Amino acid sequence: MSIKTWFCRLSALLLCALILAPASAPAAPLQKVATAWMGEQETFPIWYAKEKGWDKEAGLDISMLYFNSGMDAVNTMPAGSWVFAGVGAVPALMGALRYDMQVIGLCNDEAEANAVLIRSDSPIARVKGWNSQCPNVLGSPETVKGITVLTTTVSSSHYALATWLESLGLTEKDVTIKNMEQASALAAFEYGIGDAVVLWAPLTYVGQNRGWLVASSPDQTGHPQPLLLVANKKFAEDNPEITAKFLQVYQRGVRFMRETPIEELIPLYLEFYSSWAGSEYTPQLARRDIEAHALYTFPELTRVFDTSNGPSTVQRWFTHLAEFLARSGRISHTELAKVHASGFVNNTYLMKAVEAHSKTAPAAQ
Repeated sequence: MSIKTWFCRLSALLLCALILAPASAPAAPLQKVATAWMGEQETFPIWYAKEKGWDKEAGLDISMLYFNSGMDAVNTMPAGSWVFAGVGAVPALMGALRYDMQVIGLCNDEAEANAVLIRSDSPIARVKGWNSQCPNVLGSPETVKGITVLTTTVSSSHYALATWLESLGLTEKDVTIKNMEQASALAAFEYGIGDAVVLWAPLTYVGQNRGWLVASSPDQTGHPQPLLLVANKKFAEDNPEITAKFLQVYQRGVRFMRETPIEELIPLYLEFYSSWAGSEYTPQLARRDIEAHALYTFPELTRVFDTSNGPSTVQRWFTHLAEFLARSGRISHTELAKVHASGFVNNTYLMKAVEAHSKTAPAAQ
């Protein structure tokens, strides 16, 4: 048999094999999922998950939209801009009351990372521990009443301001509040505008590095300040499996942060801030930001969302926050009653994610 004849027969056999072989099933299309975030710590887990392709492993194609504040993000939800987001407790509450949004998870507790800052020569700095229950809080009714405060209203920083005022027996009516985006508030205070500024991380540390003093933080006044994962209620109810998968992807990023030595985490954290948030920070600032945020794994989330013995810890947090906002006139009594019903805190998708995780548990690396 000639080489040419042998080669022709071999080619024919291979062609037959290809024709007779069963066709492999086409890969299922990825589910596109639009999400909303700020340039803060809670965004790192989902950013890193996307960098590693963990969303695609779960059958999702997650896109990330940038917003300057949680309320900015919440106000775009009715237009269908996104279906999942990470926002502070105040925007989450407002979104639940006004736009039928649901709380489905927890990013972190940032009670230590939001702070009221004052200049070192401020009269406020001369008084410490006026309220014996808050020994590290600076200021008194006499030194604080009538001051001008710069902050982002209807936000976690706004709540931090309110907890400070309450600890001194004051309300928002006793001060003048100037609403500004965080970066603008930082710059204005540096130029001598205002008597106090309320910032969230990482700008909190930028202010401290400039010599400003922490007058108060929710941590110092005994208030938790959770940052939450929220969802478009209709989308979540129509797509429970996708919602559970999103929580799994996010928690995989959280586990990576919890399990990775901080020295290895810092360079990735700096890359996140530079490439996604558009900010340049030092390794020292990154370390402070990582250490200031308490993260929650699935077992911890299960505990704080547990309703087997009455309202969950998360539901009680929102009740306290709502009562606080009702006293200051930020929400109505009708809205307060809706919060007491706690219908917008939904642990269904979390439980589905926990169950799926127990069966698969992919490595966070």
